Amino acid sequence: MVRTEDLLPLAVAVPLLGAVVLVIVGRRLPRLATDALVTAWAVLEVGGLVLLWLRTGDGHSVSWLGGWTPVHGESVGIVLVGDRIGIGVALLTSALVLAVVVYSWRYFDEPPVAHAGTFPALLLLFEAGMVGFALTGDLFDAFVFFELMGAVAYALTGYRIEDPRPVQGALVFGIVNSLGAYCSLLGIGLVYARTGELGLAQIGVQLAKHRPDALLSVAFVLIVTGLLVKAAVVPLHFWLPDAHSVAPTPVCMLLSGVMVELGVYGTARVYRIVFSGPHGIPEPHLRATFVTAGVLTALVGAVMCWQQRHLKRLLAFSTIGHVGLFLAGTALLTPAATAGVALYVAAHAGVKAALFATTGVLLDRHGSVDEHGLYGRGRDLPFAGILFAVGGLALAGLPPFGTALGKAVTEHAGEERFPWLPAVFVGVSALTGAAVLRAGARIFAGAGPRPRERYAGPETTGGGEEPEIHEAQRRIPVPMLAVPTVLLAGALAVGLFPALSVALARAARQFTDRTAYTTAVFGHAAAPSEPVPDVGWNAEGVLLALVSTVLAVLLAAAAVWGPAMRSPLVDRVTAVCEAVGRWVIVPLRRLHSGHLGDYVAWLAVGVAVLLVAMTV
Repeated sequence: MVRTEDLLPLAVAVPLLGAVVLVIVGRRLPRLATDALVTAWAVLEVGGLVLLWLRTGDGHSVSWLGGWTPVHGESVGIVLVGDRIGIGVALLTSALVLAVVVYSWRYFDEPPVAHAGTFPALLLLFEAGMVGFALTGDLFDAFVFFELMGAVAYALTGYRIEDPRPVQGALVFGIVNSLGAYCSLLGIGLVYARTGELGLAQIGVQLAKHRPDALLSVAFVLIVTGLLVKAAVVPLHFWLPDAHSVAPTPVCMLLSGVMVELGVYGTARVYRIVFSGPHGIPEPHLRATFVTAGVLTALVGAVMCWQQRHLKRLLAFSTIGHVGLFLAGTALLTPAATAGVALYVAAHAGVKAALFATTGVLLDRHGSVDEHGLYGRGRDLPFAGILFAVGGLALAGLPPFGTALGKAVTEHAGEERFPWLPAVFVGVSALTGAAVLRAGARIFAGAGPRPRERYAGPETTGGGEEPEIHEAQRRIPVPMLAVPTVLLAGALAVGLFPALSVALARAARQFTDRTAYTTAVFGHAAAPSEPVPDVGWNAEGVLLALVSTVLAVLLAAAAVWGPAMRSPLVDRVTAVCEAVGRWVIVPLRRLHSGHLGDYVAWLAVGVAVLLVAMTV
C-alpha cells in the first residue's frame, strides 16, 4: 500500500511522466489511442488526489523529498505539504484537466504526425505545474512550479502558430507574466538574504525573530506581484482578455477555471505562513489594501464584461470580476470568508469552464464568437443554448448552485467589517450573469432587435474567427456537450451537498491556522485554535442570491428588448446609458489597447501603488 506521504510527490510525478510518455509515443499511436492514453493518465491523477484528500483528513500530509528532513530546525531539503485546501485546489485542477481532455477528444483536427500527442502532453505539463504549486511548502519551488505552469500556458495559448493572433497573444501573456515573475524572484532573494531559508514554514519562523521593517514589506509586495499578475488583479490584468480571445477553447477552460484562482490561493498562502507572524505585516493593513484591490478588480471586470460582444473576452472579463470577489473575500482573513471563497471557487470553476465549452460549440459550428454576428444563428443548437443560459444564471448566483452558496457565505463573513461589501458581490454577480444571459438570448433565441452599436470606440468583435474544426456542418461531438453538462452538475452539487461544505469549512479553519502548518512541517501536531465556521444556507444569503439573479435577468431583458421600446422614460434611460458609455466605457476600452508597452507601464504602476500602500 502506498503511504500517504508518498502520494504527494506522486501527485506531481504522474502528470510529468505522462507528458514524457505522450511526447515519445504520441507520433507512433493513432489518434484514438493517444486520446485513451491521456484520459487514463488524467483519471489516474484524479484518483490519486482523491485518495490523498481522504487520507489527509483534517491534518497535514508532509513529504521531504529525498529524505532531507530538517536538522535542529534548519533544512536544505524540498518539502511538499498537503492540507485540505491545498489538496482540494490540486483535485479541482486535475478534475478540470480531465474534463478538458475529454472535451478535446474530437475538438481539434487530426494533428500532423510530427505533432501528435503535443497538445495532451502540454495539458499534463500544465497540470503538473498547477498541482505542484498547490502542494509545495517551499517558496522557491512555488516559483518554479508557477513558472512551469506559465511557460506551458504561453505555449498552449499560441498553440495555433499558423495564425498570428494567438502568437501575439501568447507573447503578451508571456512577457507580462515573466516581468511579474522577475519581481517575485527578487522578493524571494530578499527573504532568503534575511532568513537563509526557502521553506515557507522555516521562513515564517525566522521572520518572527525580526522586527517589521521596510525590507519585509518590499519583499512581500515583490513576491505577490507575480501571483497577482497571474490572478489578473487590476491593474495587472490586461494580458488576460487578450490571451483568452485567441487561446484554444479548452485552454480557456483551464485559464479561467483554475489558473487565475491559483494566484489568489498563492497570495493567501504566502501571507498566512510567511508574513503573518507576530512581527509580520499587520492584518488590518493587509485587509484594507487587498479588499480595496479586490473590489476595484471586481468592478472593472464586471463593467468591461457587460460591454463586450466577443464572447471569449466577455467571459474573460467575467473571470476578472469574480477573481476580484475572491481576492476581497480572502483578504478578510477569517475562516468563514476563506470557506466561502473555497466554495465559490469550486463552483465557479465548473460554471466558467462550461460556458467556455459552450462557446467552443458555437465556434465549431459557426466560426464566430461575435454576439452581434451570431444573432439568431444558434437556434440550431438548442441544448447548447440551455447550457449557456443555465451557466449565466449560475454565474449570477442562482440558488442552489455552489456559486450562490459561496457568495452568501463570503458576504455574511464580510458584512461586519465592510457593510457595503454584499452590495458589491450582488452587483458584480448580476452584471456578469446578465452579460451572459443577454448574449445567450440573442444568439440562441434571436430575441429582440438585431443589436447595433450605440457609441463609438475601439472594440473587438469576434467575427471572422478561424474554426478549430474544419469539418463543415458536422454533428457536434457528444463530449463537447456532455462535458459542460457534467461541469454544471458539479457546480450544482457544491451547493446541494452539505458534507462538502462542512469539509471545506474545516479545511478553511485549518488553512488560516499558521501554527498548525508550521508544527506539521517540523513533525509535530497542533490542536485547532478556532471553531469551524458555519457555511450553511441562510435566509439573508438566499435573498441576496435571488436579488442578484433577478437583477441579472432584468438587465439582460432591458439590453435585449429595450431598444425596441419607445417612451420618454426609455429614451431618458438610453441617453444616460450612452453618456455613461462615452465617459466610462470608451476610456476603459482605450486602456485595454493591446499594446505591450501600455501593459508593462500599468504593471509598473500597480507595483508602485502596492509598495506605497504596504510601506506607509
